[in-house]
Amino acid sequence: MTQHTDVVVVGGGQAGLAAGYHLRRQGLDFVILDADPAPGGSWQHMWDSLHLFSPAEHSSLPGRHMPAQPGETYPGGGHVVDYLTDYEKRYDLPVQHGSRVDAVRRDGGRLQVEADTGTWWAKVVISATGTWSRAFLPAVPGRAAFAGRQLHTVNYRSPADFTGQRVIVIGGGNSGAQIAADLALDGQVEVTWATQRPPRFLADHIDGRALFDVATARRRALEEGPSDTGGVASLGDIVAVPSVRAARDAGLLVAKPMFARFTADGAQWADGSHTAVDAVIWCTGFRPALAHLALLHLRSARGHIPTDGTRALGEPRLHLLGYGDWTGPASATLIGVGRPARDAARQIKALCARN
Repeated sequence: MTQHTDVVVVGGGQAGLAAGYHLRRQGLDFVILDADPAPGGSWQHMWDSLHLFSPAEHSSLPGRHMPAQPGETYPGGGHVVDYLTDYEKRYDLPVQHGSRVDAVRRDGGRLQVEADTGTWWAKVVISATGTWSRAFLPAVPGRAAFAGRQLHTVNYRSPADFTGQRVIVIGGGNSGAQIAADLALDGQVEVTWATQRPPRFLADHIDGRALFDVATARRRALEEGPSDTGGVASLGDIVAVPSVRAARDAGLLVAKPMFARFTADGAQWADGSHTAVDAVIWCTGFRPALAHLALLHLRSARGHIPTDGTRALGEPRLHLLGYGDWTGPASATLIGVGRPARDAARQIKALCARN
């Protein structure tokens, strides 16, 4: 099947839906191709106890406020899935679920998008695939020799899967702190939390609302001159959500410096001591999922595609949305993706009008 359209959006999570909302407002013809068989983006794959950093009213996509979740200040992951599912239906966005894009290539004046459900020719492509499908595992000596179970954040669901086991959680960011807290508070798992550097907790009163304000202030500062406030990173790495605060205050969330190497049955620390381990959970982050753009030859040595806002410098018919600050300040968040999605849709409208 071969079809033509103004815009193909690759990815139907929060960034892809925000793009669809603004493309519709610009009167453009478009389709959203999403590899997942159901709505909800990466939120449908998160661990059971996950909650947002922000109240619902500060976690909304453009045009539709997220309703509050009864009994919860910070909505859970399932509530977000319900919200995104409703958002997709409310705006009748043309999302084709179960459609995985394998490649985007140049074809004369159009971009050819090859999916397992057919081929599209588009004037413009918006890549909004995020990072969840590309988990990162750092090189640690002896990792291949470890006989226990190894998982990444993407595979973790609940403490029930580790009852009676000894687990090391690796990573000093939000996912590492939240998963370590989830296991520790359960009381049925022996947890060790290992981090590359001492964890930096944000002040307890800081949540997603304040973080968005900081990111916005940084964007304005950068627009006005060379001054860089450092943004969210200047405040710390870990939002003290209720579960993290509870585990920390109970003395259950104490990080150890990263161990030196794996052994067959555990981890050996720099001082020579050894910890026997049944499982390791790598909370070591992600990389942008950009393999479908490889044939465009746009990636830099750092693995990113250089952009001006969301537009790729090496291919003006390609926009990237939702991967992090390099595609718009706070663009990897629900509330932050709306502005770069709006700006991208306006630029795409102007480009399509010329072609």
